[in-house]
Amino acid sequence: MIRAHSAMIWLSTGLLLCATLVQGIGVNWGTMASHLLPPSTVVEMIKANNIQKVKLFDADSWTVSSLAGTDIQVIVAIPNDMLHLMSKDYKNAQEWVKQNVTRHLYDGGVDIRYVAVGNEPFLKSYNETFVNDTLPALQNIQKALDEAGVGGKIKATVPLNADVYGSPAHQPVPSTGNFRSDIRSVMQTIVKFLNSSKAPFIVNIYPFLSLYYSSDFPEDFAFFDDTGKGLDDGGKHYDNVFEANYDTLVWSLKRAGVPDLKIVVGEVGWPTDGDKHATVKNAKRFYDGFLKRLAAKKGTPLRPGPLEVYLFGLLDEDQKSIAPGNFERHWGIFSYDGKPKFPMDLTGHGNDKNLLPAKGVQYLEKQWCVLNKEAKSTSKLPANMDYACSNGDCTALGYGCSCNNLDASANASYAFNMYFQMQDQDVQACNFNGLAKITTKNMSQGDCLFPIQIENGSERLSLTPRSVALTLLSVLIALVSL
Repeated sequence: MIRAHSAMIWLSTGLLLCATLVQGIGVNWGTMASHLLPPSTVVEMIKANNIQKVKLFDADSWTVSSLAGTDIQVIVAIPNDMLHLMSKDYKNAQEWVKQNVTRHLYDGGVDIRYVAVGNEPFLKSYNETFVNDTLPALQNIQKALDEAGVGGKIKATVPLNADVYGSPAHQPVPSTGNFRSDIRSVMQTIVKFLNSSKAPFIVNIYPFLSLYYSSDFPEDFAFFDDTGKGLDDGGKHYDNVFEANYDTLVWSLKRAGVPDLKIVVGEVGWPTDGDKHATVKNAKRFYDGFLKRLAAKKGTPLRPGPLEVYLFGLLDEDQKSIAPGNFERHWGIFSYDGKPKFPMDLTGHGNDKNLLPAKGVQYLEKQWCVLNKEAKSTSKLPANMDYACSNGDCTALGYGCSCNNLDASANASYAFNMYFQMQDQDVQACNFNGLAKITTKNMSQGDCLFPIQIENGSERLSLTPRSVALTLLSVLIALVSL
């Protein structure tokens, strides 16, 4: 939590304005990183930027507890690999709700609003792995919430990728939208259940992916500048793919018999590295236009009015799978250490300024692992670089990325350093058969950052007052039992 005197300092210096964020805006807080900021630090950063809604991807107690007493609205989640447990036995759902929801609902506790049952479980790449478990898991969790007496406020829902619906290739307009034929039956049942329980449909929409997957996609249509030709559909005009995609879902819900089901955009954003289109410039362009649209409260042609949206994401995550693309580790509006990447205005008024960074971040020593140019043999260099990249993060080295212009020597140094930093600067992690050495010279070049990793917040848990108190208590109990 933010200390009162710090908040007053920010206010008095003009660093924090009492501006109201775009109504209904939140952020996704993912934790798939090798080195995590302490949850309390992240929560301070969230509060300092007046963000009032947070969507999580699990229900980790340390993370959820850090949001207690903040008045931040929270979405907790059940990972896909737990869906079978939740579906096969109602008692599992009851226990999960008890351990991950109701235990946080004390006076001054966590303001939980939704339970996300799975995350995009119907992706085609999952080959129907979760199709049979998702609906019963959803039903069991909502039943458990209801029986716990909190179902009136806390709703169970399923965040779904926009690939669960679409329009035929010969007529790609919103009015032809429908749920995917292979999952249409289960989707119709799910949306009717959501409607009956008064839960929203959570959808993840990514204009960036439209551009990434199709070289023929009109680039301007991914943004909100109204500079392209646009799309007309039955008297409705669309100047961006986000609104066209959103209204394709609206039509799909109509065809499923729930035309008024509430929609929440669970994820939307733009990455800043890992692809030629994933740049800071494009991310800023996207967010500037998107936030202004949200602030205008016009909604979409079929759903006018304010939209509820969660930006994806809060922080970069260097351990996310890069199977979809190298950009997966660069979605954050903040870098891995809580520094804002570019100026933006979350109020949507276009008054861009840097968001407030994380405070009190602790870094490892100012040292880097680089190629040893005095090494006698470089025959093993390719294999060592492959090892460093497969166990580190070299996603910034790709074509069109921030470190694309390095020479061969600097490429090797970048790979070695990323592995070295991920291994907490262990001396043994900067050997590579004698091909590497440690230096105190910053090797960053232009936009290519050779980062110094932060101290791992999860490792500092043992230093918190709460953990010290629990340790002392356990010692006392052990002594009494002797």
